Amino acid sequence: AIDAARALGKTAGGFFSSAVRVMTASNSETVRRFCHSLVSGDMALAVRHLSNDVYYQNMPWEPMRGARTVQEFLQPFVDGTHSTLTSLDIHHQVAEGDTVMNARTEVWERRNLRVVLPVAGVFVLREGLIVRWCDYWDLATFKPLLDAICQ
Repeated sequence: AIDAARALGKTAGGFFSSAVRVMTASNSETVRRFCHSLVSGDMALAVRHLSNDVYYQNMPWEPMRGARTVQEFLQPFVDGTHSTLTSLDIHHQVAEGDTVMNARTEVWERRNLRVVLPVAGVFVLREGLIVRWCDYWDLATFKPLLDAICQ
């Protein structure tokens, strides 16, 4: 779709190229707002950025579908029930059309345990909402927090 829009943009006075740039910037900002909303611990706020049928895969776990399912899964991790996401720093973010990718560091805490987790995220958006979200991170880095939750 991006290549088609670029080709059309060359023949239509750049209109489509401008539209793709605006969509890309808007999608990038939506992902940035979404990621930072997770730190608030309020998943009801965070899921406003997700489509009702969002596909979510938090590697290395099994994928899930639906904003409500994502909310129920993540809520105890971000709100302090199991742990707290205390900070999230996006180091790099790139966007092209409906796809946004970022490299970020998340800091998770539980009692006196602190885990700094590097994450790579890939997001696909449609009509301003995230329809696909995949996060890639190292389970060995996060395992101490999971062990503490299971105690």
